[in-house]
Amino acid sequence: MSFRHKHIIALRDLSKDDIEQLLNTAESMRDINSREIKKVPTLRGKTIINLFYESSTRTRTSFEIAGKRLSADTVNIASSSSSATKGETLADTALNLLAMKPDIIVMRHAVSGSHYFLAEKVNCSIINAGDGTHEHPSQGLLDMLTIKDKFGRLDGLKVAIVGDITHSRVARSNIQGLTKLGSSIFLAGPPTMIPPGVERLGNVTVCATMKEAIQDADVVMMLRIQQERQGKTLMPNAREYSRYFGLNSQNLQYAKPDAMVMHPGPINRGVEMSSYVVDGNQSHILKQVENGVAVRMAMLYHVCGGTAVE
Repeated sequence: MSFRHKHIIALRDLSKDDIEQLLNTAESMRDINSREIKKVPTLRGKTIINLFYESSTRTRTSFEIAGKRLSADTVNIASSSSSATKGETLADTALNLLAMKPDIIVMRHAVSGSHYFLAEKVNCSIINAGDGTHEHPSQGLLDMLTIKDKFGRLDGLKVAIVGDITHSRVARSNIQGLTKLGSSIFLAGPPTMIPPGVERLGNVTVCATMKEAIQDADVVMMLRIQQERQGKTLMPNAREYSRYFGLNSQNLQYAKPDAMVMHPGPINRGVEMSSYVVDGNQSHILKQVENGVAVRMAMLYHVCGGTAVE
């Protein structure tokens, strides 16, 4: 079955079959990452530009590694070193980059929906590496792959997502992807950080307390407090937040005994999660990072129409 999409901008745009195809390809890509020589010629001759208008460690690095392991030529551009600092618009930046004939532009941008705008201006493929508070599809996919690794399925699982839901593009992508594959989502966070109408995104329940959300959960996904997007304080202080919505060894016991703990990073230790939980045997945070490379390889592979993996 061929992948029908030129761009990957949001999991909202993908069908259940599309998502399963990406996850299955990512599973096969992991074999490359475990070899002594971690490189295949699949995208040889292709050019990928990683255009990041926001700071990133895991996403930018893993997209770069993913491209190089598929033998593509990768170029990294940060906003601080681009002509955006001189007032150049996103459209002009994109058109100038397009003149250099890239095959894929991977972009992170602070404005929600900016990738749809970009896709109308260029004829290469666009992959969303995070746009404002809209979506972060590669993070959603790697989270789903990590959950599938443990349980062998996504259907019928209870997934608790706790924290700053309003400003979390990770939460939105996970809601879109996980509900399409049969998971039930339970949200908790300060009332000021729960967006109105979020239940309409899928099989979503908003809980009054963290305990209610994580009770008998298979997966507990904690989110970072995104103060850089809030514009104003939406919680009294970090100590109060941690008291009511931080994950620790005590409240983790409300989840199932084999529940897995996740976090998209970066982690504020002692606020969203205690170090005991971060470093504990139920934590799959580093597995998420590992799966990020395979998932991004799969995304690049499919939008670029690569040949079979060798």
